[in-house]
Amino acid sequence: MRNKHIASWMLCSLFIMGCGSKVSDTVVSEKSLKEVVGDKFLMGVALNVRQSSGVDTSAVKIVKQHFNSIVAENCMKCGEIQPKEGEFHFEDADRFVQFGIDNGMTVIGHCLIWHSQLPDWFCVDEKGQNVSPEKLKQRMKTHIQTVVGRYKGKVKGWDVVNEAIVEDGSYRKSKFYEILGEEFIPLAFQYAHEADPDAELYYNDYGMDVQGRREGVVKLVRSLKEKGLRIDAVGMQGHMGMDYPDIQKFEESMLAFASAGVKVMITEWDMSALPTALRSANISDTVAFKKTLNPYPQELPDSVSQAWNKRMQQFFQLFEKHADIVTRVTAWGVTDSDSWKNDFPIRGRRDYPLLFDRNYQPKEFIQKMIDEQSDTTAIAQK
Repeated sequence: MRNKHIASWMLCSLFIMGCGSKVSDTVVSEKSLKEVVGDKFLMGVALNVRQSSGVDTSAVKIVKQHFNSIVAENCMKCGEIQPKEGEFHFEDADRFVQFGIDNGMTVIGHCLIWHSQLPDWFCVDEKGQNVSPEKLKQRMKTHIQTVVGRYKGKVKGWDVVNEAIVEDGSYRKSKFYEILGEEFIPLAFQYAHEADPDAELYYNDYGMDVQGRREGVVKLVRSLKEKGLRIDAVGMQGHMGMDYPDIQKFEESMLAFASAGVKVMITEWDMSALPTALRSANISDTVAFKKTLNPYPQELPDSVSQAWNKRMQQFFQLFEKHADIVTRVTAWGVTDSDSWKNDFPIRGRRDYPLLFDRNYQPKEFIQKMIDEQSDTTAIAQK
């Protein structure tokens, strides 16, 4: 008799759950950011390992609902994958790529060659002296082709070289440049293409609104193309502030890169809401802590929040305006608490630069776009 009551209770519970699923489906089916964007361009986000491994469940829910492309914040960088020569660690990168595949997302690899977060051994010998050009080429080829080859057919495109051009348009005086000169960039693109001929290949940099860097990158793109090498897009890092970049100059750079024969990607989008301490995205740059540079340690005042949302919306509208050349827009983190801006260029300050707040809620301009899309859809269905 007891089993009969249990069976009846389970049946009733299943019925109630079934009825409730419609409510749940309604919530899940509400418009999301990626639906607002539609087929204009991919809506991407950078994930940390807590998110790609599923530990941060609240962030994972946001990622699945609002984004259709992911990039790894750190776990695919050289120092993470090959901390010692010949010693490859793919655990975190594997989980990241699998997360994207499991959720039907476009996976982007970041990054293959970068002067920063590079293991100490990569460009020097056992005595700490620069290796020969041939040795560096061999190390570059081994690293690039091991990584790209492992994810062949799984990663759509790679940031092959990151941040190699400085503001005046010349090459950054990195170890790669010191040993190989300008040749290190075409070599990196060549090695990546050999490892996966179907993968898209990108050059990625910050401060792209600066005329000198813009011209230097255009020159680089044309040089690669003249050599017969594949380059599909330029990644314009969207590290912004309330007073930079100038939106017109940013647009001019977008159009300049498109004129050079490549698509444009907004690759690392965030906007600091705090006073500008340093107009840079070079992670080695720091300044002394001052209370005036950390004015909102608890919350963002409404007036500043409104100004931030307005400026972010203006840039988003710019990306939509040029959807014919923009193929992806990627936020550099899920929520404000994830952002590198909280400690850059000053340790300990609290910033508000991303599309979702610390409570996992969309910022005002995002919610407004979603609501407007939902209203339009509802009217169309009447």
